[in-house]
Amino acid sequence: MDATSQAGGATATAGGPVVGGQAGPADPLLPYLSADFPWYGLDEGWTGRRFLMQAGAGGARAGAAGVDYGTLGHGDEPARQFEPRDLRKFAVVVTVARRGSRRSADNTGTLEATSASSAAWLAGSGLLAATWPGQLDRTLRQDWLDQQSTLAWDLADDLAGPGWSTLSLPVNGLPQPFRYRESEYGWVLAGEAPGVLLGAFGRGVSAYGIGFSTVPDLSGYTRP
Repeated sequence: MDATSQAGGATATAGGPVVGGQAGPADPLLPYLSADFPWYGLDEGWTGRRFLMQAGAGGARAGAAGVDYGTLGHGDEPARQFEPRDLRKFAVVVTVARRGSRRSADNTGTLEATSASSAAWLAGSGLLAATWPGQLDRTLRQDWLDQQSTLAWDLADDLAGPGWSTLSLPVNGLPQPFRYRESEYGWVLAGEAPGVLLGAFGRGVSAYGIGFSTVPDLSGYTRP
């Protein structure tokens, strides 16, 4: 369930988002514009705040710039290091490029093709990062993160297992099945969408009432 990168240009490619104006070298929009796949966010049913989070690459070829996955936030920004977490209400959409198996960056092995499990893992680890218990000291916090990350990985690798249920949500107005699970920290879901693999995580926002759509113009998402 790997997500890796492929070289992309500094402007939107076919099927990618369109944003007015030039993106400067330090502009957080730049990695989003480099993607060779469409971005997804919550559909027009969401009327709250929208913000950019992070777009990244995994297993990129040496010297190649590109993006393989990224996140778009909705609602409250996830808490920073020691801020209270239980009052935050947010939903984050994870878009993952469809990639086949390929050689690793150092050319010593083969990376797996991306799958819905890739989106589930990124969403699960994102939820952990946003909701870890802030009152824990550094050592206990790391132990908790290690334990929960292992659990999230195992769950993501078994989307057909009993840890998940099925939830149908609209994607571009059409119903699409997702694998869904809840915990005391929030919820995670994963599935497929036209052109990409799709995940999401949230807290304080009901997953049952959301829908997804492609984002043709990222200007509605504020900079961090």
